[in-house]
Amino acid sequence: MIQTLFGAVEQEPSLLERLKSGVQKTRAGLVTRLEDMLQGAKQIDADLLDELEFTLISSDIGVRTTAEILDRIRERVDRRLVGDAAELEGLIREHLLEILQASERPMPRVAEPPAVILVVGVNGSGKTTTIGKLAHRFRGEQRSVLLCAADTFRAAAIEQLEIWGERTGTDVIRQKQGADPSAVLYDALQAARARKTDYVIVDTAGRLQTKTNLMAELEKMRRTAARVIPDAPHEVLLVLDATTGQNGLEQARKFTETSGVTGIVLAKLDGTAKGGIVIAIARELNIPIRYVGIGEKADDLLPFDAEKFIASLFEK
Repeated sequence: MIQTLFGAVEQEPSLLERLKSGVQKTRAGLVTRLEDMLQGAKQIDADLLDELEFTLISSDIGVRTTAEILDRIRERVDRRLVGDAAELEGLIREHLLEILQASERPMPRVAEPPAVILVVGVNGSGKTTTIGKLAHRFRGEQRSVLLCAADTFRAAAIEQLEIWGERTGTDVIRQKQGADPSAVLYDALQAARARKTDYVIVDTAGRLQTKTNLMAELEKMRRTAARVIPDAPHEVLLVLDATTGQNGLEQARKFTETSGVTGIVLAKLDGTAKGGIVIAIARELNIPIRYVGIGEKADDLLPFDAEKFIASLFEK
């Protein structure tokens, strides 16, 4: 079952196969290299561990997680619990799954619509495209959706969101460029209540995490949402570009400190060998991954499932 803000819906039968297709580059950069390295090796020695360390770090799993994996291997070797290099792949797989599962959080349940989702992230991360894909997904679950064009700073942002509105058959609440984002949000929430809309997805300005005034604007939007809809926003989703690797981790850290991020959407996962950043985010920030983007089409946004993600990397 897939968790949503209104409860569980049926799991997509093709989820594992679609994930496998989306993580091909990461699999080649991480698992295939691991398999090649371990295939001929019998002895677990310093050279093998050095090579293993390089492979893990270059896949953007992160220094901290890599150190944990190596420590676990050394401990088991010392205790004679593992002696064959071929066993290491299973050990690594087990540890990565543990990390992802430790960061999982259930979505908050929304008893009465609308459910309000703020979507944040830097320009170019795939934020507006992700919003369009979310709208498509929710409508596929037979839910009504309203889009809020609260990115009033960037000239093309409103038009880009309206294009996605047309593609997905979703209304967009907007004002003119330069308008107060909180005022646009207020209008959208009032409209959603009047129409009994299930979801309001809010596009926000592509904030650099160093821009204090834009972060303050986001906090104002959170206060506005809470005044109109109790407990809103119900989710704050941070869209990260998977191709940025460790830079994405630093972005996530800053946004979490200032924006109350409750979940991550990892966009453009199909375009990178650095999909290990999923692990680094989970380990370093303890924030759940909610969705991953694996292509350009409207339905190329998949709900994240830790077991299926690890299976898509390690299973042929």
